[in-house]
This record gives sequence, structure tokens and C-alpha cells, in this order.
Amino acid sequence: MNVSPITSWKDAAAYFTFAHSPTMIGVILTLSIVITLGVVVYTFMHENHSYIDYK
Repeated sequence: MNVSPITSWKDAAAYFTFAHSPTMIGVILTLSIVITLGVVVYTFMHENHSYIDYK
């Protein structure tokens, strides 16, 4: 069952918005690391607080 509208990969292309800018890649990487660490720290604090409430 071939329902794909793509009939050929001959003219296929990819667009990488920030691939030419190492600064933007660094900013996005740093932002994602900060957000991830923030979520981990907040989760740790919340779990400790919840544990104290049910102890």
C-alpha cells in the first residue's frame, strides 16, 4: 500500500536554519542545557518537599 505523495527523491533538499551560525547553535545548546538542569533541580526540590510532607 503505497500512499506517499513523494514519487522521487531526486530533488529532495533539507533546510538547516542555523547550520551556518556556530553562535546560534551555541546559544540554543546552552539554552537547552540550562532548561534541562532547571527541570532536574526543580524536580529534586519538589520531590524533597513532597517527601518531607509525607514523612
